[in-house]
Amino acid sequence: SSFPLLCFRSPLVTLLIFGLLLQAPFTQPSTIRRPNFVLLLADDLGIGDVGCYGNDTIRTPNIDRLAKEGVKLTQHIAAAPLCTPSRAAFLTGRYPLRSGMDAVNDYRVIFWNAGSGGLPPNETTFAKILQHQGYSTGLIGKWHQGVNCESRNDHCHHPLKHGFDYFYGMPFTLISDCQPTETPEMDRAFRRKLWLSTQVIGLITLTAVLGRLTGLISVSWKTLTCLAVFSLLFFSSWFSSYGFVRYWNCIMMRNHGITEQPMVTDRTTSLILRESISFIERNKHKPFLLFLSFLHSHTPLLTTEKFLGRSRHGLYGDNVEEMDWMVGQVLDAIDKEGLKDTTLVYFASDHGGWLERQEDKRQLGGWNGIYKGGKAMGGWEGGIRVPGIFRWPGVLPAGTVIDEPTSLMDIYPTVVHLAGGAVPQDRVIDGRDLLPLLRGAVARSEHEFLFHYCGVHLHAARWHQKDTGAVWKAHYVTPIFSPPGAGACYDRGFCPCFGEGVTHHEPPLLFELSRDPSEAKPLSADTEPLFDTVIRRIGRAIEEHHRTLTPVPEQLSVSNVVWKPWLQPCCGTFPFCWCDKEGDN
Repeated sequence: SSFPLLCFRSPLVTLLIFGLLLQAPFTQPSTIRRPNFVLLLADDLGIGDVGCYGNDTIRTPNIDRLAKEGVKLTQHIAAAPLCTPSRAAFLTGRYPLRSGMDAVNDYRVIFWNAGSGGLPPNETTFAKILQHQGYSTGLIGKWHQGVNCESRNDHCHHPLKHGFDYFYGMPFTLISDCQPTETPEMDRAFRRKLWLSTQVIGLITLTAVLGRLTGLISVSWKTLTCLAVFSLLFFSSWFSSYGFVRYWNCIMMRNHGITEQPMVTDRTTSLILRESISFIERNKHKPFLLFLSFLHSHTPLLTTEKFLGRSRHGLYGDNVEEMDWMVGQVLDAIDKEGLKDTTLVYFASDHGGWLERQEDKRQLGGWNGIYKGGKAMGGWEGGIRVPGIFRWPGVLPAGTVIDEPTSLMDIYPTVVHLAGGAVPQDRVIDGRDLLPLLRGAVARSEHEFLFHYCGVHLHAARWHQKDTGAVWKAHYVTPIFSPPGAGACYDRGFCPCFGEGVTHHEPPLLFELSRDPSEAKPLSADTEPLFDTVIRRIGRAIEEHHRTLTPVPEQLSVSNVVWKPWLQPCCGTFPFCWCDKEGDN
């Protein structure tokens, strides 16, 4: 009779069904309710600056709490080692050279609010897709993806054109020029050359005039007039832009309107925090995306008085601790509104810490822990390996650490899929949906290869060998450190991507990152039996990757990067641009 068999099967079947029901939320994202998203992106923060990544001297209890309550990624990689290209990749899920947002020259970021380059209107950000999915979308803080194309108010690159319903913050980036007491930072070496040239031309003109007056030089007054006019024009041509950096670049906007020109740095932190919390409170009854793009920890390290002198790492440490406090305030606001279990919180940095940023022996840039290199270096881990933390109580297992290669570009498909949207099918999306990995449904990252660019120049590539778990990394180009062996380009202030400041490697330098994360001991055919096989495999992957690239307009070309007076955002009648609407409030 089959009855005993049925009796035996039924508890087994019940158990199996019960087990599947228990597992359902962890294996089928379709059963998950659409969350809110709070994306927290630090600026220039090194992976070695955060407590949960091994720093025991800078206090970051709130970021550490996120890691404890969520998932910490230890191999989270930026798509570029500088602000503009890295953020373009983050917003679009694509390598920045696909959108023209990486540089062929030495101008590797957007330099002016009045440049014409920026995130092209035909790029689709995750914010734009979420907007179509019924989300309220807000960007608070730094943009650095351009403003205008052809006229002062066309706002073709503005956050509101790229899917954000609300914007409050800096269309540009924080620089030391924004702080009147600090040494100017922007294009410092070039400015010195311009000053020197102006002085030389002025001296020649003055000498010629004196020579004519004393009869020592036979030169016509017409020639002298032309020389004087040329001197004046030369000086005006560059001083009209570089002489007023604080007015042209250091501005705050609310949507399309300018609120401060120049910004009042003493209150920037409190305003950004107020706006972030206000956005959460206004949108608590509907799904929302808040992208809080911190101005911390970029120079000039704006830090309010109550945090000054609190850390053991000078102004930089104070600034990081203040940012951590801001993270805590935002998390408290989420808790207060009862949104903790329905909000996916993400924390990362746009790229590694800036090792060369120093003033009078004061270190003003971050630390990248055990990893070699830093900001602006496209290949070395220190420039691109960043903190990456996700928290979503009840959905993501708390206290998890994942050592698989992941990318800032992965946020794009992850957020889009969770919001019920679909990624564009008419273009290459380089990011991968992280949800299965974060929930433990799969053990391996979907990324088999990641490509590491410095501008448009490929410096390195990593191969994640799925069967063995090995992570191989080949360097084709590396910067020449100055002074030699210093670990950074202290003599230049930034490491270059091409030219005399780099070394080309043939065969490439090869490292196995799971055994040598500091990239200290390059492997060779003598020390590594798989050397030739690995180099050949990575070479094939680079060829395949290159076939997916199509030519696009260069957003960071010299003609797009230069200051154009007719594109300058202006609160008033150009060139009299000044206002303080926050002060009036």
